[in-house]
Amino acid sequence: MFTFVQLTHFVAVAEELHFGRAAERLRMTQPPLSRQIQLLEKEVGAELFDRSNRTVKLTRAGRAFLLDARRLLQQAERATLAVRRVSAGTGGVLRLGFTGASVHSGLPRVLAATRAALPDVDVELREMVTMDQVEALSEGALDLGMVRPPITRPDLTTRTFVREGLIVALPADHPLATETGPVPVTALHGVEMVMHAPVEARYFHDLITTVLHAAAVIPVITQYMTQIHSILALVNLGWGVALVPESATGMRFDHVVYHPLEGVETQVELDLVWRHGNENPAFTRLMTELAGADESTSATFDTFPVSIHP
Repeated sequence: MFTFVQLTHFVAVAEELHFGRAAERLRMTQPPLSRQIQLLEKEVGAELFDRSNRTVKLTRAGRAFLLDARRLLQQAERATLAVRRVSAGTGGVLRLGFTGASVHSGLPRVLAATRAALPDVDVELREMVTMDQVEALSEGALDLGMVRPPITRPDLTTRTFVREGLIVALPADHPLATETGPVPVTALHGVEMVMHAPVEARYFHDLITTVLHAAAVIPVITQYMTQIHSILALVNLGWGVALVPESATGMRFDHVVYHPLEGVETQVELDLVWRHGNENPAFTRLMTELAGADESTSATFDTFPVSIHP
């Protein structure tokens, strides 16, 4: 099989159509260059140059081979650069898992950091619930996940990434939607509510149940749902109010109004999670980029209005 060195020599002669000039271009003498071309012709089984009459011309086979030779050399160069980028963490593939709600909180920050530090890295995004992300991380199918705590797997490391408060989402024609200030949590007693599912959305279910129990509030649950956007869709249809994280205000519905929740200090957390011993250089560079983030201010809503109408 011919070598890439022979291809380089062949392309030089084909472009110069002169062995002496090609040898100077390659910084070598002419005799070894001629031998390399002869070996290449023997390997491919065809004459690539017509050397008659003291001139050098490409044969028909040589013209056809030149196209492939250039293509092979370009591919080899791209492959070499790609390997170098992967080794340096500036290339390759980064596989990110995220929950649906994190689209409006943690995910934008991670993607911004990825684009800033790793513009040549291919990013694979996978929307998954927390339990599925944990399994995928343990199996090596994800590099980084954005999940709800707690994660107790010994092979995984977690770090709090986003903290934000709870707010109340109400149908636009709901009596509480006309309030001009925060809605007291006690005002939700006996009110119809769309609730997070106790198994598939366990984190939010347990968190909100604890908040309501502490305030002696017992709502009337109309439906249990897994995803926040599904919960808000039912609120939009008038099926009840819902407690959601502040970042949910990014999900706009025609007939949903958001209000701050009074009397609740509990915060919603979103964690980054990864598997011990992840050797993907792109992952290492991303975590370095994110390392300077101030967790205590990772999610702020200083300009959050009293109510938001789409």
